[in-house]
Amino acid sequence: MSVEITAGSPDVDNAATPEIDEAVAAAQSVLSGRFGAQIRLADPEDLGGAGRSVVVRVRVAATPFSLPRTLVVKRYPPAAADRDPFAHETVSHQLLTALPSEERLTPELVAHDIRKRLVVLEDLGKAPRLADKLLGQDARAAERGLLSWAHAMGRLHATTAGRDADFDALMRRQGTQCCQDPVAVDVHAARDGLPELLERVLEVETSGKARDFAAAAVKGFVSSRRRAFSPSTSCPDNHLVTSKGVRFLDFEGGCVRDIVFDAACLRVPFPSCWCAYGLPAGMSEAMVAAWRAEVGSVWPDLDDDAVFLPRLLESQLLWVWLSTWRALPKLTATEQSGHRGQDAPPRSTILTSRWVRLRTDAASLGATAIVEHADAVVAALVERYGEKATRLELYPAFR
Repeated sequence: MSVEITAGSPDVDNAATPEIDEAVAAAQSVLSGRFGAQIRLADPEDLGGAGRSVVVRVRVAATPFSLPRTLVVKRYPPAAADRDPFAHETVSHQLLTALPSEERLTPELVAHDIRKRLVVLEDLGKAPRLADKLLGQDARAAERGLLSWAHAMGRLHATTAGRDADFDALMRRQGTQCCQDPVAVDVHAARDGLPELLERVLEVETSGKARDFAAAAVKGFVSSRRRAFSPSTSCPDNHLVTSKGVRFLDFEGGCVRDIVFDAACLRVPFPSCWCAYGLPAGMSEAMVAAWRAEVGSVWPDLDDDAVFLPRLLESQLLWVWLSTWRALPKLTATEQSGHRGQDAPPRSTILTSRWVRLRTDAASLGATAIVEHADAVVAALVERYGEKATRLELYPAFR
């Protein structure tokens, strides 16, 4: 049904910032150009954004077309250095919107504009985020949310298997050459730089065998033929828990990469953010099993523990090395994530817990060099931050 079209400025909240006003006006212009008629947006609701990006929900106040009642607008500042979140966000949504609707686990891309650095997306509504489930009081709901996330990640991998060429072609059409996984640069830097950092800050030496293991892990990450689309970030705030399962948001680092590296996020929960608590015993194993159930039809070799578990340990080590390389230079005993409140665990505790888990999983596979390496790092962290660094509280839902 058509509604009356009126010209003029978008209706905006009087409390909206100039950046929000500009984003809404830009979105209105892009949509009007995309559909060939005036479209008016109103009632912007600030959803928050990373860095200087603007993310708002808007109401479609006037349109001659059948558009959703609300949309989400994301506008990005100019790119910095060699990384462009806007390019990755736009290309990711282009790739995923091309999937059949029944296979899409992400918002549909409605419109985008390279010059205005803006995307307009389907609004998936006000469903709770996975973080809400984990920080709530319902253990069963939190468990279902985690398993739904693992299944959804596996389905996303299975439905986008081998899409490297498509993703790269879309990147080139976008007018940018930043096709590389943004994490890949840091993975290489952590491989080369962490041993010296550990020795300088914690007085921990990294054995030749541990270095060789890390080098082999990076080689497997780079040369893997098991590749599919990755949202790149694993933060629980970026996953909506809907009646149809988890849906993924925010692809500022979206890329095509080794799927087992993503699967390791289930064993090192949410390694790309610092608001993580602990999970109950067996939860990570259940999530890994859920993921394997979804990808087995595409990569049947991953059903074989002899193939999968060693590669999973390598990917787990990469995440632990990467997070240590990023955090250790500025780590303190009490520093908490600014993303969560004062009740969030200290980063020193989160980091120590990742090394403890790595030690446990390495021991189960007989990876002695990694066991010894993890033991040394954990001992140094405990000496510096106290025994409390080994005690990571469970998410509130599981207490």
